[in-house]
Amino acid sequence: MVMAAFWAFMLTFFIMADIIGRGVFNSPVYGVREIVMNSIVIIVFLQAGYAIRSRSMLKAEFIIDRFPPWFRRVALAAGYLLGAAFFATIVIGGWDSAIFSWVENEFEGEGALRVPVWPTRFMILFGGTLASINYLIMAYLDVFRPEELDSEVDEEARFHG
Repeated sequence: MVMAAFWAFMLTFFIMADIIGRGVFNSPVYGVREIVMNSIVIIVFLQAGYAIRSRSMLKAEFIIDRFPPWFRRVALAAGYLLGAAFFATIVIGGWDSAIFSWVENEFEGEGALRVPVWPTRFMILFGGTLASINYLIMAYLDVFRPEELDSEVDEEARFHG
């Protein structure tokens, strides 16, 4: 998450330089579009692991909270396992294209600045791996340490109630 936040902060300087360059000097910063386009993907995949671990990923709590605690744990664990499988599939499916992108030195963009694609592809693999691992950790915690989940639900109820 820290890497993603830092990169998002750095992007603001690229974007501001492009805006000022276009508006004041009539000279844009070339390649900002390609850098931002690739960076958004990197930021999303780097933030996914944190969102999973902090239980911030999208889930239908209004449904799950109506079930008894044992069913809630099983349903959450099943969802976490499906999430781990989803991100593992992204990693497995993206491996060949990441290697190809690196070996062939694939670039995106035309003109003055061409941005290499392989960093984005490898960050997808890295972020997907972290997301999958975090989903597996969350499934383990919900199945084998249910008291932590129950205490979080109680704490959240006190906070919102």
